[in-house]
Amino acid sequence: MSDPSNKGNWVLNTEVSDEFDADKIDEDRWFIVGKFKDGVPQYVHPDKPEKWVWKGRAPSQFSGRNYRLEDGKLMLEARWEPDFPFTDEVRKPVFGEPMKHENITTPCFIGRRSFTYGYIEIKSKSADAEVTSAFWSMGPKMEFDFFESFGDSREDPNKDHLDSELWWSIRDWEKPVGGKPSYTERKQLGFRMSDDFHVYGIEWSESGINYYIDGKLFSSMTPKQATAWAKQNRKDLPDDYNGYVATRPINLWLDMETFPWHGYPNSLEDLEQNSPEDKKHDGVVDFEVEYIRVWQKPEAK
Repeated sequence: MSDPSNKGNWVLNTEVSDEFDADKIDEDRWFIVGKFKDGVPQYVHPDKPEKWVWKGRAPSQFSGRNYRLEDGKLMLEARWEPDFPFTDEVRKPVFGEPMKHENITTPCFIGRRSFTYGYIEIKSKSADAEVTSAFWSMGPKMEFDFFESFGDSREDPNKDHLDSELWWSIRDWEKPVGGKPSYTERKQLGFRMSDDFHVYGIEWSESGINYYIDGKLFSSMTPKQATAWAKQNRKDLPDDYNGYVATRPINLWLDMETFPWHGYPNSLEDLEQNSPEDKKHDGVVDFEVEYIRVWQKPEAK
């Protein structure tokens, strides 16, 4: 949508794109976190079996059962599931307080193929609940969050705006930044991300970011702007620090999480408060994804 006449000779990267219209998920393309074996969720990356795998943000935990393919869409599910075999592991998170995993399970899909630069597009509808619906990515010592959509912040009137806010970030995981954003934006969209499907497009290059909503340019950022933002908002940076760390190969992520600092469901009824009447009491709320498409110019990798 950023170049509808394709003057840039964009080519679809079929290794990382997905229409979600097959009978089952292509697990050569996606690592489904927490798939079950002998009644227990497994957290082992098929390409990096020695690497520690994140189990999700407590109190929620990733489960490999929390998805379905339906009507040509990937339906990612947050579930009220108190009988799930939750881990006993309690970790001090990078941000927030330690909490145990309980009651809520969520999905996580991680792309198994990496790429650098391109136009990344998703058509999706966020979950209308006190959970996040997120499309993001990880690369070597960096993170590129395309959106982390919080569906409903009902516990604090000062956070009523979150369900219509586009929050995107670039995070530097090297010291001294240590996982905080080296650039971030929060802008109002004018619609709730859980009310309907919308197309979110990110044109990513060494020259910066152009962010499109439903085919219209919504925001732009240059490396110079990222560096200026980082120097204004982060401490102890070297004089030659470059805030634009999104220059490395990334793997795509789709997941749902709890954000305890905004509130989280504490009962089945709380999770499903905004669900249609005919979908209440099933213990499930959906983050719906129609497709992910990544287009690249011939010189990109």
